[in-house]
Amino acid sequence: MYEKVANILQMARESNTAVISFICQDYIMARSVVYAAQAVNTPALVMLYPEHVTIQKTTGLKGFAEMVKELAGEVTVPIGLHLDHDYTKDSILRAVRCGFESVMMDGSMHDLRKNIDLTKEVADAAHQEGAIVEGEIGHVGIASLEDQKKKDLYTKPDAAEIFCRESGVDALAVSIGNAHGEYKETPHLDIGRLEEIRAVTSVPLVLHGGSGIPDDQLEIAFSKGINKFNLGTEFLGNYYRAVEEFIWENKENTDPVKIIHMTEYVQAKLQPYLEGRLTRLCKF
Repeated sequence: MYEKVANILQMARESNTAVISFICQDYIMARSVVYAAQAVNTPALVMLYPEHVTIQKTTGLKGFAEMVKELAGEVTVPIGLHLDHDYTKDSILRAVRCGFESVMMDGSMHDLRKNIDLTKEVADAAHQEGAIVEGEIGHVGIASLEDQKKKDLYTKPDAAEIFCRESGVDALAVSIGNAHGEYKETPHLDIGRLEEIRAVTSVPLVLHGGSGIPDDQLEIAFSKGINKFNLGTEFLGNYYRAVEEFIWENKENTDPVKIIHMTEYVQAKLQPYLEGRLTRLCKF
């Protein structure tokens, strides 16, 4: 069933766990997430990165939102829809009006004052449209640049308190030793920093850059206030490998329309992986 992200985040907080928000660029990925969540009876979020629309053009905003809601209607487990990093009021409100009731305004590249002002403007407008807004304080950088080691990018608890109080955000992405992409070596989350942030904020906290963080660290982070966990690189990599395996297994197949069987094949490969991630990490 389709459920508002705000309600799923509240469920996660009450269960002292996190919901996994899976980056999905198309129907195959979204359907795999929805049916994996149903199989293990665990809520999940389907998340779209705006560049999949504007650059890769794998989907459209309105079509994607409607597709996810249709898929969610086919199952009984709560499924939410979220828009990942976006940067302007106009583009975020367009997404909201296309059906996204949870969006991220990323102003983390700006200084604190400008980040607050930009995020507040977006949050005020989105709230009028019935949507919630995730902000970011500190800066979740790039794993290939080893930004997770740069403590000057980490979220400062006092800044997080001011940001949440003045911007009106509904969720907060934090930088505590995490980064986007593929890590060169095992990351180490700053759990002490997370506890300090949790102590001075009241909104659900979000962990980006989830691919490659050891499960034991994630479980601790979830118990310390992380209520939403973004997973993209790892999932996209599994998707690619499943497509590659289909092509390899069918290289001698002379059927001119063999491609029509790829979707079912890929979903069958992705679902066990997704079910495993959900059951190992989410304790609803």
